[in-house]
Amino acid sequence: MLNHALVTETGPTLHADPARVVIRPFVPGDDPTAPDPARRSRIGRIIERIIGLDASTCRSELERIFASLVGRHGDVEQVLLRRCNDLICPPTLPSPALTTDQMLLVGAYMSAEYSYASAALFNPSIVPHPEPPTLSGATRFVLSLRAVGEGHLSSITFRTGHFDGASVTLDPISDVSIPPHIEPLPGGHPDDPGVRLTCGSCTDISSLVIFPVTFRQRHGLEDLRLVRFQEENGYSFYLGTYTAVGGETVRQELLRTSDFQSFELSALRTDVPDTKGIAVFPRRIAGHYAALARLDHESIWLLRSNDLYNWTDGAIILRPRWPWEFVQLGNCGSPIELDEGWLVITHGVGPVRNYSLGACLLDKENPSEVLGRSRLPLITTDPKYRDGYVPNVVYSCGALLHGRTLLLPYGIADSFISFATVDVDRLLSTLS
Repeated sequence: MLNHALVTETGPTLHADPARVVIRPFVPGDDPTAPDPARRSRIGRIIERIIGLDASTCRSELERIFASLVGRHGDVEQVLLRRCNDLICPPTLPSPALTTDQMLLVGAYMSAEYSYASAALFNPSIVPHPEPPTLSGATRFVLSLRAVGEGHLSSITFRTGHFDGASVTLDPISDVSIPPHIEPLPGGHPDDPGVRLTCGSCTDISSLVIFPVTFRQRHGLEDLRLVRFQEENGYSFYLGTYTAVGGETVRQELLRTSDFQSFELSALRTDVPDTKGIAVFPRRIAGHYAALARLDHESIWLLRSNDLYNWTDGAIILRPRWPWEFVQLGNCGSPIELDEGWLVITHGVGPVRNYSLGACLLDKENPSEVLGRSRLPLITTDPKYRDGYVPNVVYSCGALLHGRTLLLPYGIADSFISFATVDVDRLLSTLS
């Protein structure tokens, strides 16, 4: 439910869509019964069978595969060739000489269609678009979304649009989804180098899907918090912190991009390894990078860093105070700079694990000083929409400032996304 004195609902709503599919790697399980360890990999057996096909059969199989994929995916031929080239052939087949058709067929057998948004779409973040607006008087934006698909895996996807201070206009979504090219990040940590994802000539951000690609991400990429960061020399780029879920463990990782075409994903290091909810300030403060986090799982901490990757200098600045945040208090995205200070949208968890959204204001030069905070929430669980993938949840990973109006996209019941606007002046007058 909205605090209507401060918040206005605006359209549209975004829902899960099982038709959104991407081609991702598929590796058949090994054969544990094979007496020769070198023959336990089924990849080699499949490649042998493909080599055994005559050219006519190979071509007809490819035609059938392409007929099913073209129109649903972009760059199908390049995706399949890249998948073949990325394979490490087992010792039984050292560097086989494959024809182009055979390589395409290998790529197809080692790939799978993945419906990345079939179950839920929620926890959005939002930043100004790297390109200027095409609608007069509006702010153009990039919206990131947490998409949940098969296997409860979370991926990152995007939409673009405009906000004119009152209404949201979303650009048409791409008909196809494109997987990135994946390579180790040069110069990264020897034991944990990170990855670089490139999307070739893709120009439609809504076609991009970032799905789990490393062992530490294998169970999902959750809750990206984007920010457009500006260095002291005026150079700007985008940062996004997210939770990499690796099974029993989680950790924070950092996405970095300048154009939403190429992305670098690297691990962050904190005093608490299973930290969640880090959000970076949009500029340095007193020469240091700064961020908000929830190291103790219930309070908001202010962290500082000299290099963006090591966050070991931190202290609590906000603890739960009101009943709607007794269980947990956290940030909902990067702080937003106003003349009055740093505006932070917060989330609180109350009884029966009901989530609410609030706000606080931090001093601009010393953000460890809290100038005011919400006594009553801005948005709470609406009984009409409380049920979903996870009931009783409202949550956001970022907001966008347009003049003195805040656009706040938020997830409902971990199932779908809605938008609201917040009058900044009215909001500030309620913080105490």
